[in-house]
Formats: sequence, structure tokens, C-alpha cells
Amino acid sequence: MSSSSRTAFSSTEGADLMTTTTLTTREAVAELVNGVLSGKAMEMFDRFYAEQVSMQENNNEPTVGKAANRAREEKFFGSLEAFHGGSAPVVLVDGDRAMINWVFDVTFKGGGRVTMDQVAVQQWQDGQIVSEKFYYDTAS
Repeated sequence: MSSSSRTAFSSTEGADLMTTTTLTTREAVAELVNGVLSGKAMEMFDRFYAEQVSMQENNNEPTVGKAANRAREEKFFGSLEAFHGGSAPVVLVDGDRAMINWVFDVTFKGGGRVTMDQVAVQQWQDGQIVSEKFYYDTAS
């Protein structure tokens, strides 16, 4: 299997056999973006992030492992009072690399409403994200 594709299995009601569908990295990224923007960020995390994923915020030390990163993501989402919406105005995919410009409109608990604007650079392998680094302005 190519490293830029993922195999997904689906079955039809009453069928004994499963059919195989291959998603390219481009298709998987599109599914990830659509899922996150429809409020299913943690479901997309569970589906598309590898067990040994490395995630890094700017130049901070990376967090390694799906469980540690899931806890980090849950902490972030737990700090939100409201998610008002988001967009991904730029999405680039080249082979097994993707860049997504995420723009989120959120209100933090005990804080104000802010627009978060960041770029995520991802490395995909066998249909899963194995590394992701976020770039954003910490002064705003």
C-alpha cells in the first residue's frame, strides 16, 4: 500500500463480504478538515492520528504518543466556553505532507472571544498523521 493512501473498510447491510476503499492523503485531509469544521475534532483525532504521533506547538518540545496528545487536545477543548465556528482558508497537500491554515472563532472560559489563526504542517504515513507542528503568533 502506498504511504499516501489509507484503506478503509465498509460493509453493506446484510452483506457477508467487505469492500475496500482507498483514500489518498488529499482525500483524508479533506475528510479531516470537514470533520473538524463540523465540530468533530476529537473523532477526527481518533481516526487520523497515529499511535506514536508527535505534535508540537511553535518551538515548544513536542508531545509524543496518541494518548498524551489526546489528553493535551482534551485540555484545550475543555478550556473553551464556546466554539463559534471556523474555517480552513488554505489547505495544501503535496504527497504525504499537508499544510492547513486553521482559523477558529472561540471564547475561552473566564476569557474573551478570540480568533485563533494558525498553520498546521502535517506528515502523513499510511493514512495517518505521524507528525504535526503548529505555527502561530503568541503575541496576539
